Amino acid sequence: MNKNKTPFSIDTEIFSDDRGTFAPFFDVARHKDIASEIGVIKRVYYVHNHVPNVIRGFHYHKKEWKIFTVVSGAAKFLAVNPEKPEERYLFVSSERKNRTIVIPPKFANGWMSLENNTVLVCASNLTTDESRVDDKRFDPFTWGDVWLVKGR
Repeated sequence: MNKNKTPFSIDTEIFSDDRGTFAPFFDVARHKDIASEIGVIKRVYYVHNHVPNVIRGFHYHKKEWKIFTVVSGAAKFLAVNPEKPEERYLFVSSERKNRTIVIPPKFANGWMSLENNTVLVCASNLTTDESRVDDKRFDPFTWGDVWLVKGR
């Protein structure tokens, strides 16, 4: 169980054969401890970025849990505790190395597409209307150029 309620990721098990791919990105039976913290999933949606380097975020919610998975392309995810900005979490996920990203309430979070036609499937414990009244926005560069992909 994620008792500290910090952002984390889960390896997504991908099943492939000659028919194609099946990837259950969040299964309550496999993630009972997390599911009990999140509660009921009220909304599932997708987000599509046409080109690389498009930043979505930062968003902050007091009540909303978010679950993300990349179904096409690749993305860099960041989560920052606004009360302790040094507390940061970085995740990278792609259709080739897929991770389910779980962001609990009280973390400013966002993502940037790394490839053309990046598509995320997302889930939330709040409806769209509930999320809108729970939403606080930050400039994407509030905590510096955290989006820069650095050579290694």
